[in-house]
Amino acid sequence: MDERALLIRYKTTGNLESLGALYTPYMSLLYGVCYKYLQDRDRSEDAVMQIFEELIDKLRHHEVDNFKSWLYVYARNYCLMELRRDKKQNTVSMEDNLSDAEAKLADSDPLSWEEQDFEKLEVCLAGLADEQQQCVRLFYLERKCYKDIVEETGYPLSKVKSYIQNGKRNLKLCMEKRDGK
Repeated sequence: MDERALLIRYKTTGNLESLGALYTPYMSLLYGVCYKYLQDRDRSEDAVMQIFEELIDKLRHHEVDNFKSWLYVYARNYCLMELRRDKKQNTVSMEDNLSDAEAKLADSDPLSWEEQDFEKLEVCLAGLADEQQQCVRLFYLERKCYKDIVEETGYPLSKVKSYIQNGKRNLKLCMEKRDGK
């Protein structure tokens, strides 16, 4: 039976044997496509099986003229979505780790400050650029997280992080300079 007939038969009956007969000749091709993108043997094998499972529903609803081409594009898109999902998870966990690390760093400074230290800090804070000053105050003095600062200021997350990092560095330099006076 040719591909077109198998496709029509599956679409009308939902017979998994027809789908299997249609899919099986392309499994090694799909494995190669998945491996090209995912660069992992086990993930590629899993992807080939997952794609088959997704086809059970997709092929009943989509009009497919050239199965081989459609399947190739579907597999490529599946792998790209997996990579995007991985990247998103890594970005979220990296931001969480960065947030946790900065919070611990801020909390782990148990120095006893004297009045003159606070005065120096206020003078140095006032010397920062407005954006840096605002973000540093919100992060260190009001103990707000990046997300809250982004919402409150309207600055993009990357800018908030940059303002805090540069502001912290500039504060340190200013405080050291004032200690030397």
